[in-house]
Amino acid sequence: MKILSRSEDETKELGRRLGKKLKRGDVVCLYGELGSGKTTLVKGLASVFGISERDITSASFTVIAEYEGSIPFYHIDLYRLTCEEALEIGLREYLGRDSISVIEWAEKAEGELPDNSIKINLNYMDDIREIEILGIEL
Repeated sequence: MKILSRSEDETKELGRRLGKKLKRGDVVCLYGELGSGKTTLVKGLASVFGISERDITSASFTVIAEYEGSIPFYHIDLYRLTCEEALEIGLREYLGRDSISVIEWAEKAEGELPDNSIKINLNYMDDIREIEILGIEL
């Protein structure tokens, strides 16, 4: 499914729609260049679980941010890691548990991701974000 977003608010709303469909153990993998809207989408997603949007920031410096919402929520950002480093951080411990895990720059950990992961590709072009969602229906 492909969706067009014309604003930050539309991207957050898409995140909220997606968040309402998620269940414990789901892993959401985000792919896209810098500025494509990955963290904005995570803000909408997290809000469904009672996590304030202002608490969600680019986790590029902490790599894994843990939030206790209605369901434990892990925001994982692999941007600053090499593929080898991504495999060394114990990523598997955060995936498929009694939580929701959202991974930005998921391509850096492809071999570690569950086969049933939800994959979201974000592309930014001419002030419009094209968002392709695979693995779940909205």
